[in-house]
Amino acid sequence: MTTQTLNQTIEITPFEGPLGAEITGLDLSQPLADDDFKRIHRAHLDHHVIVFRDQRITPEQHITFSRRFGPLQIHVLHQFQLSGHPEILIVSNVMENGKPIGLGDAGHFWHSDLSYKETPSLGSLLHAQELPAEGGDTLFANMHLAWDTLPQALRDAVEGRFAEHTYLAKYAELQKRSPWRPNLSAEQIAQVKPVVQPIVRTHPETGRRALFVSEHFTTRVIDMPEDESRNLLQALFDHSVREEHLYRHQWREHDLVFWDNRSLMHLAAGTPDHLRRKMYRTTIEGDTPF
Repeated sequence: MTTQTLNQTIEITPFEGPLGAEITGLDLSQPLADDDFKRIHRAHLDHHVIVFRDQRITPEQHITFSRRFGPLQIHVLHQFQLSGHPEILIVSNVMENGKPIGLGDAGHFWHSDLSYKETPSLGSLLHAQELPAEGGDTLFANMHLAWDTLPQALRDAVEGRFAEHTYLAKYAELQKRSPWRPNLSAEQIAQVKPVVQPIVRTHPETGRRALFVSEHFTTRVIDMPEDESRNLLQALFDHSVREEHLYRHQWREHDLVFWDNRSLMHLAAGTPDHLRRKMYRTTIEGDTPF
């Protein structure tokens, strides 16, 4: 393992395992030099998820840093926007006056953020506001490795094929489980019409290939009988989340975690019901997958 020092202050230390690195010695409440930004960008491409430790930043600073990577996307659940900052989605299990303040079951199923949009997310930045004493971990799956290690028969089955993604795939199921999912308006439903994406996508910046399906949003393989489609997708889901492809992030106070949705899927491991968890998330718009 090597540690790289940037401008004599910032250290990038890769994690043991299939992905991830932490960045220490950086204060994102201060202006970020172009040279440092370029190296952070490189680390994000190389490691797919980077963890900025001890970031005591405001929502404005969170948004400003996120925007350096591209335009921000506004989540369809406007009910859970941070007041005055629609770019921030509140991810929280906290109830106030009998109502949820945020999306409490975000990440219940493996997914890549906004894969159900024509231009899915480049990446997401999640900032810890309030952490539980136990639980609350986030798991990440390296979808480049999932493709690299995919058995040849499955490679042949998916090469050149496309699949449908829809935000509504498991929405009704999630509504039945918990109080976190509001009824969607006709306008909200119109924002999340199903889209078709390549099953194997090419990263637009690195050229690496990755599987691009998830149990949350991918519903069927185009032009394939339903039973074959279901079996193929399940095989891809199972392979993608093999232990050797995963990193489990155990949150520390003031962590800011930035992951690449073109390279990874993620999953919320869950928080005990009696403990509070609150996070702020921004989402950067990406490119049309190819």
